[in-house]
Amino acid sequence: MSETKSASPPDLRAAAIDWWLRRNEATLSKKEQVAFEAWLAEDANRAAYDRLSALGDFMAPRWPGAGPQRKTRRRRRKAVAAASLALLALLFSDEIALRLRADVLAGPGETKQATLSDGSSIELDSRSAVALDFGPTQRRVTLLAGEAWFEVAPDPARPFVVEAAGGTATALGTAFDVALENGKVRVTVTSHSVRVAGGGGEVTVEAGQQSGFGPSRAAVAPEPVDLARATAWRRGKLMFENQPLGEVVRALGRYHRGFVYFLDSALQARRVTGVFNAQDPIAALDEIETSLGLRATHVTKYLTIVHE
Repeated sequence: MSETKSASPPDLRAAAIDWWLRRNEATLSKKEQVAFEAWLAEDANRAAYDRLSALGDFMAPRWPGAGPQRKTRRRRRKAVAAASLALLALLFSDEIALRLRADVLAGPGETKQATLSDGSSIELDSRSAVALDFGPTQRRVTLLAGEAWFEVAPDPARPFVVEAAGGTATALGTAFDVALENGKVRVTVTSHSVRVAGGGGEVTVEAGQQSGFGPSRAAVAPEPVDLARATAWRRGKLMFENQPLGEVVRALGRYHRGFVYFLDSALQARRVTGVFNAQDPIAALDEIETSLGLRATHVTKYLTIVHE
């Protein structure tokens, strides 16, 4: 994300789009208006909403006057079209901001492998980026977005440290995976061990284990993890076991430049189990919706609406 805060985090942006669509489709009820004003009272929320509104108002198509029976239908089409265009602008602005900070980057729908100057290997998942800072006493990698797998070349004089969300994962002669999502970090060790520090806590994670931390959560005690599932993205697969649909959609969203809008937010709680092709997120979404008895309407290639 841009350090100048010109772009909004994905969840905040999704909430802004949700409110913008609802207000453009119909007049909010008194209860909805109170909820909207309470949400808007937070500065970050207002900034995200104002930014989206400005883009939507600028790019919304202008239709000539219509009869009363067609106004609602055309207003809905106008809202959907404007939201889709505004979303596309936001997605591109986020990507541009990320490219300005990154030394290695994988865009939507692609993964990237690279050999670093010290001989270490890195593999980036889709929509992932890192910044590098290698010096005489330390090798530091900052995970800016997404997920990355590292295979570290030995160099006792220069520790290999991956920084994310204010915490660190320090290699102890190892291969490991670091994922950043919604401000929380997940560290999975595939070989040897890693020292994980974050949120005021520190733990050592061995091969076959996973730990994590967040802004208000110290590094948790390591737990066994299914490495095949945790690193399935490296084989072009996404594996889910009893995961909420909302989380699954966010994972698929890393492989597709677009937005999924739920007409009923309660649908995001539906549970999903399965293995899906990360390279065809739209087909995966269609398969998931069919299995759950839902429908996915693709308004444009950038906007999908999920409903019953």
